[in-house]
Amino acid sequence: MRRLISIFLVSVPLTLGLAACGGDDGASVRSEDTSSGSASGTGTAAGNGVPDGVAAQYATLEEEIRAEGGETRSGEWRIAYIVEPAEPWFEPRDGRQSFREPAEGETHHIEIIPFEAETGRVVPSVPIRLEVVDSAGKVVDAKSLNLYYAEFFHYANNFAVPEAGTYTLRATLESPTFLRHGEKEEGPTLAEGTTVTFDGVELEPES
Repeated sequence: MRRLISIFLVSVPLTLGLAACGGDDGASVRSEDTSSGSASGTGTAAGNGVPDGVAAQYATLEEEIRAEGGETRSGEWRIAYIVEPAEPWFEPRDGRQSFREPAEGETHHIEIIPFEAETGRVVPSVPIRLEVVDSAGKVVDAKSLNLYYAEFFHYANNFAVPEAGTYTLRATLESPTFLRHGEKEEGPTLAEGTTVTFDGVELEPES
């Protein structure tokens, strides 16, 4: 289960684009005096107008990609992954949010984070399907991913990988379903999806 975001954050000169591209080099963010801020007490990071929660989200995301995953580039996309043990979550059921524990056999919570490479922003409304492929080329599990609210927004699902080994993660991203502003002559951004692979991913079910 992800740890809660601390309300006390350490200083770093951070812009949103820098944090989203890993330029903070592992540094955290300091909350500033919020006496002149909103009634909710939301501050801004390093005085640059970026809300603390946004800066903290991207700093934590970059830290976890470095520690538990990897990344690649494809066209307009920067795509990262994170591997963790199977996790619970809340999901809608019968008109209410019900708590779902990991199902029997689920071993890993695999996350895919699609960024717009030019801006460093996490992209919403992206249909994603992820396949876990073993060393013989066999797909051992494949699922569509859900968008999760957590310390940072990400797409993920729980997967069943019963045998420890080296696997390939194959992520297929479709073009986002949102509408786009832009100049007619320039055409729409992120209009093409992509398929990327992450090779040599060590997956070991927890005992």
